[in-house]
Amino acid sequence: MSKIITPTGHLIGYARISTEDQEAQLQRATLTEAGCARIFEETASGKNADRPELTAVLDYLREGDTLCVWKLDRLGRSLIDLVSIVDGLRAKGVGFKVLTGALSSVDTTSADGRLFFQIIAAMAEFERALIKDRTVAGLAAAKAQGKVGGRPKAMDPKMIQRAEDLRAEGQSYGAIAKALGIGQATVYRALTGTAG
Repeated sequence: MSKIITPTGHLIGYARISTEDQEAQLQRATLTEAGCARIFEETASGKNADRPELTAVLDYLREGDTLCVWKLDRLGRSLIDLVSIVDGLRAKGVGFKVLTGALSSVDTTSADGRLFFQIIAAMAEFERALIKDRTVAGLAAAKAQGKVGGRPKAMDPKMIQRAEDLRAEGQSYGAIAKALGIGQATVYRALTGTAG
């Protein structure tokens, strides 16, 4: 059951610009005008997974607070990322509000906003299922063509036979590895049947 968010705390802003050349002033002014008690600012590409200020604002928010962004694209790197973040906010009892842009009516503290994000979450779940289905189909097609996924074997059957011969001659694993130009651990696993 979806948790109803009742805004009782503070409006907290998150502003992100992609490059140093951009100005955060417009975002900052809009967030301030909306009444944000504190604004976390970041310079990072939306594709960058490392966004320390986003992590900081998500840690800072408390139940009853509402996270505000200037535009929806300031928050998430993808639809799935965006829905994941907003769902995490909902689980903490934190609202989410978009102030400008095409989706400026998004406010998860309202019934309309909750409905909108339930629809978006369903779309993201559908996208995840499609990605999974495509991956499974791709692996099946590759297998049908005789291709095996994963890392290639370090030792082919001829190398293994050579390693066994050298070992029978009393060579150490290190000496065998050096002779074959591969790692000692690889030789050890191949000759002892150890997984790893």
